[in-house]
Order: sequence, then C-alpha cells, then structure tokens
Amino acid sequence: MAAEDFQMTLARTMRQRREALALSQEGFADLIGVHRTYYSSVERGERNVSLKNLLRIARGLSTPLSQLIAEAEAVCSGHEASRKAR
Repeated sequence: MAAEDFQMTLARTMRQRREALALSQEGFADLIGVHRTYYSSVERGERNVSLKNLLRIARGLSTPLSQLIAEAEAVCSGHEASRKAR
C-alpha cells in the first residue's frame, strides 16, 4: 500500500465520520482546537498529519485512533485486492 493512498483513504474516513456526526469542518476544527483551513487540508489528504493531531481528531470523532487506522487499512487492502484481480 502506497503512503499517499493510505493518507487519502484515512482523510476520507475522517470526513465520513465527521459528517455522520453532522458537524461542519469549521465546527469540528473548533471542537478539536485546530484552524479550519488546516483541518480542511487534512480531509483533502494534503497534510501528513502529526500523531498529536491524529489523536485530537480521533478524540473529536469519539473513535479510538487505532479504529480509524484499521478502517483506512481495510479500505486500502480492498482496493489493492481488486486491482490485483484485474
């Protein structure tokens, strides 16, 4: 799995969870104590996020960080398997 693929998949996972909580990017960024433009770039997969900020995001989503990572890994693994099957 390429690091860039994982970064984008993790970003999508975070966005889906935030939207499930009916929070705007701005509201969520305020909740976790980061700037809205920073969080927006995280969700677009443009940032290599520090562990400190990953923990902030996971706590804001009320989800263990390990679960967010596992979900993103599962999606990446599924994409990789479907590419190999072609």
